[in-house]
Amino acid sequence: MTDRLDAAAAAATGSAGSTGPRDLHSFIAGLPKAELHVHHVGSASPRIVSELAARHPDSKVPTDPEALVDYFTFTDFAHFIDVYLSVVDLIRTPEDVRLLTYEVARDLARQQVRYAELTITPFSSTRRGIDELAFMDAIEDARKAAEAEFGTVLRWCFDIPGEAGLEAAEETTRLATDDRVRPEGLVSFGLGGPEVGVPRPQFKPYFDRAIAAGLRSVPHAGETTGPQTVWDALTHLRAERIGHGTSSAQDEKLLAHLAEHRIALEVCPTSNIATRAVRTLDEHPIKEFVKAGVLVTINSDDPPMFGTDLNTEYAVAARLLDLDERGLADLAGNAVDASFLDAAGKRGVQDEIDTYTTAWLDA
Repeated sequence: MTDRLDAAAAAATGSAGSTGPRDLHSFIAGLPKAELHVHHVGSASPRIVSELAARHPDSKVPTDPEALVDYFTFTDFAHFIDVYLSVVDLIRTPEDVRLLTYEVARDLARQQVRYAELTITPFSSTRRGIDELAFMDAIEDARKAAEAEFGTVLRWCFDIPGEAGLEAAEETTRLATDDRVRPEGLVSFGLGGPEVGVPRPQFKPYFDRAIAAGLRSVPHAGETTGPQTVWDALTHLRAERIGHGTSSAQDEKLLAHLAEHRIALEVCPTSNIATRAVRTLDEHPIKEFVKAGVLVTINSDDPPMFGTDLNTEYAVAARLLDLDERGLADLAGNAVDASFLDAAGKRGVQDEIDTYTTAWLDA
C-alpha cells in the first residue's frame, strides 16, 4: 500500500510548483494539517481490517491485507456502500471500536494531522448490539489516549446513514443530543450514505434538534446527485459545510452563494473517482470551485478503501490546481479556517503551518 501511495503522490505532483515532485511530496508529508471529512470505519487500514476480520471469521471480508486491495475496488457507488457495510459489520464489540478509533488516530498523526473531525455512524454499531454507553466510552477513551500519545486532537461528527431511513435519523439524533449519552468530543451532525432516493428535506426535524443542542451541520450533498441536493442541504439542513458538493460546479448561482457565505466544500478527489462520482481526476471540478472563490478543503474520506491518504490528496490537489508550497500551505489553512476548532486552537495549528512553511522555504 505504501508503494502505491508514493507512486500516486509522485505522479500527482509531477507538474506542480517550482520544485521537483519528490521535494513537494516531502513538503506535504511534513505539513501540519486538519482533516474535516474522514469516516471512522472507512479509515480502517488493511492491517486493522484484516485483524478485525480474523476476530470475526464469519465475515466475507478477506483476512489477507493484500486481498483487500481487490476487495476495495469498486464498480460504482452502490458497490462501495455494500463493501463499506461489510466492514462496518466487523465492528461488533466495544474493544473493536476502541482499537479502530485509536489506530485511525495513529495513522492521522503519521501524516502530521493536528486536528481531525472524524465522522462516526453510531447507529451502525448500536443496532448491532453494542451498548450505547460502552460505544461512547470506547471512542472517548481512544480520543483521549490519542491526544496524549500522538498530539492529534480528535472531534466527532455523528452522521445519519441515509439508507437506513428515519429510524436511523431518530436514533442518531437521540444519541447526539441526550446529555446522558452524548460524548464530550462531539461537535457536529451529518448525513451520509446514498443520495439517490434519499431526499435531504425529510431530515430537517432531526437537524433542527441537533443544531438546537449546539451541534454544527455538515451533511453530504451533491456527491452523486445534482446541485439541487446541495441547495436542499443549505435550505433545509442549514449546512455550514458541505460534504463533497461535487455537482455544485453545475450551478453558477450555487457557487456564488457558497463563496459569499464562506460555506466550505469538503473535497475528496480520489474518493470521487473511486466511486465513479467523477470520471477522471482531470475532470474533477475543484478548479471551478477555486475559480469561483469557494472555500475548498482537501480530505481523504475513506482513505484505505480508496488506496489513498491525506498526503496523497494534497499531492493530487497540487497537480490539479498547480500549487507550490505556499499554495499548499494556504490549502491547509483553509481546513483550519473551516474547522470547528475554537479560536485558540485555530491559531495554534495555523501558526504551526506558517512556521513550518517559512522554515522549509528558507532552508
